[in-house]
Amino acid sequence: MRFRPCIDIHNGKVKQIVGGTLQDRGDRAKENFVSEQDAGFYADFYRRDGLTGGHIILLNPASSPYYEATKQQALLALSRYPGGMQLGGGVNEKNAAEFLNAGASHVIVTSYVFKDGRIYYENLEKVMRETGREHLVLDLSCRKKEDGYYIVTDRWQKFTDVRLSREVLDELAGYCDEFLIHAADVEGKAAGIAGELASLLGDWGKIPVTYAGGVGSYTDLKLLRELGKNRLDVTVGSALDLFGGSLSYRKVLELCEN
Repeated sequence: MRFRPCIDIHNGKVKQIVGGTLQDRGDRAKENFVSEQDAGFYADFYRRDGLTGGHIILLNPASSPYYEATKQQALLALSRYPGGMQLGGGVNEKNAAEFLNAGASHVIVTSYVFKDGRIYYENLEKVMRETGREHLVLDLSCRKKEDGYYIVTDRWQKFTDVRLSREVLDELAGYCDEFLIHAADVEGKAAGIAGELASLLGDWGKIPVTYAGGVGSYTDLKLLRELGKNRLDVTVGSALDLFGGSLSYRKVLELCEN
């Protein structure tokens, strides 16, 4: 289980938020942590520790008055750690090359492919032609309904009709290098992982999958390793001492490596 670092950017600031509270209207979110450091600081920090495969997420839509400030922070982070991190948030076939050329190892795509309740394979193929499968990550972040987990888009605000299953994972794996999956219901709450989701992903385990959401204790990390059959990588955000939380960054690295 690898630790995958994160840099979440909202309104031009590095933040940790409660995922389910993010709103495009008014660019609002419940904040757990707002950093006094810029995104370049965190990219330098991860680069010095040799951590790869983490993600930079732009949490403002392109229509937001804050988007340019958020984008500039993302580009700063990429310039400090070229080839070291992935980038997501509003990525499509028109801007994917810009972010790859700026230093992203992969681009992460969600709402461009999953919208209006379905998978737009034509858009998926467009962006894959632009990036190559080896530089594409699909964000399958999801929220729970009675009959399972459904992919959500638009900064986790909108449900699609696509229920996460082994069949869906099999189908989409042919288009990308990795999956990034936030358990959006528990994201930013540091109150425990989505165990049912972790088990589903661990049972599958055919390409790299990064799980994010709910890790609030060292026990949660051990549980994720167990439920995910040591096939899942993990991101820890709000609970990490780097972002004002109680978990030691160094101890989290140690637990993941061991």
